Formats: sequence, structure tokens, C-alpha cells
Amino acid sequence: MREIDELSGMVVDHCIRIHRELGPGLLESVYELVLTGSLVRAGVKVDRQKAIDICFEGQTFVNAFRIDLLVDDRLVLEIKSVERLSNLHAKQLLTYLRLTQQPVGLLLNFSGETMKEGIRRVVNNHRSPM
Repeated sequence: MREIDELSGMVVDHCIRIHRELGPGLLESVYELVLTGSLVRAGVKVDRQKAIDICFEGQTFVNAFRIDLLVDDRLVLEIKSVERLSNLHAKQLLTYLRLTQQPVGLLLNFSGETMKEGIRRVVNNHRSPM
């Protein structure tokens, strides 16, 4: 199993290649689909539109929300195609990380002129290995 930092770097590389080829302006679902295919071809496990249950005050709410992509059962990807990322997008991803007890997520906005400006790494009490 790849280290989380290696895995997130691999995802970023795939995103940059996809963005260069397809460009900005497509629907989020298109980038999600193409990124899924690209990662699967590279031998990575990807769950698309993964339904997540949440527990609150002793009740379990089945399929309470969906995360865009869960890579290797531990890296959460939130795909956007918006003019500008906001703090709300990062807060949403952090909440997803907390509720799924995952260490790291990537917020990926494919609408920028370059992919580099559309990548945010969000960490949930994760520490990189020394």
C-alpha cells in the first residue's frame, strides 16, 4: 500500500495531465469520471460517489452523504469545477474527513487556467512520517 503522501502526489499528477488534455470548463462529473478511469488504469483502487453513513445522538443515518472519490480506502477527493474555491469548500472536505475518520483529502478545482492553482490539501490530524 502506498504512503498517503505518495498517493496524493500521484493523484495530483493525474489531475494535472487531465487538465492539460481536457482543459477547464467541463462539469465536475466529467472530471470525476475521467480521473477515476485514469487512476484505475494506474492500478489504484477508487470508489466513486461513495455513500457514507453518519451516527448522531445514537442514531445511524444511512447514506447521509456521498464523497466524490475515495482512493485506496483513505484519500478523500472532492472534485469542483467552479470559478474560485472558497473556505466553505475546504470546510466541507474537512467535515468529510472527520466523519469518515480519514487523514487527508484533496480539494481539486478543474476550472482554473492551470490545475496547480486549483489544488488544496486538507489534513485531519495527519502527520507525515519523519
